Amino acid sequence: MAQRRAIIFHGTGAHPDVVWLPWLRRRLAERGYVVDAPHHPGLNVEPIATFLPKVLGAHTFDEHTVLVGHSGGAALLLAVLQHIDVRVDQAILVAGYCTPPNDADEPVLQESYDWSAIRAHVRDLYFVNSRVDPYGCDDRQGRAMLERLGGTQVVRDDGHFGDVDQPYESFELLDRLID
Repeated sequence: MAQRRAIIFHGTGAHPDVVWLPWLRRRLAERGYVVDAPHHPGLNVEPIATFLPKVLGAHTFDEHTVLVGHSGGAALLLAVLQHIDVRVDQAILVAGYCTPPNDADEPVLQESYDWSAIRAHVRDLYFVNSRVDPYGCDDRQGRAMLERLGGTQVVRDDGHFGDVDQPYESFELLDRLID
């Protein structure tokens, strides 16, 4: 069987060693995944037009790849999925968004999306959002993506699923969602 790979993208202003990201890396490695959790300090700082080519060049994507993104990292997944030329196995967008969720600048967002290209490049798509998110990455954002892309939305009451004032050291749901 081919090697399963997972790439986990942190959120804006974060790094791979915050909240549930280290826990998920360990869990997936225990399950036999090769796991990459890159640090992208330019995420949501550098415009997506110049940032995306760096991300695409740094990773390999194929039908055995699972993508997980949190917050700005989830928004990044929309651009990744639009611009890759293969179909990945799964993408899970945690506290993701496709339009500005608040008054902050969001250079990770594209001006528009080719929703059919995004959908064509992923077998199984999940949106995990909270009803109330302190940054506006809430269930309405998840619903907007779900309506354009299909997939499955999971709505919880768990804030931003981890933040400086919200310890979130494990995330059992993600372990169950990933094949």
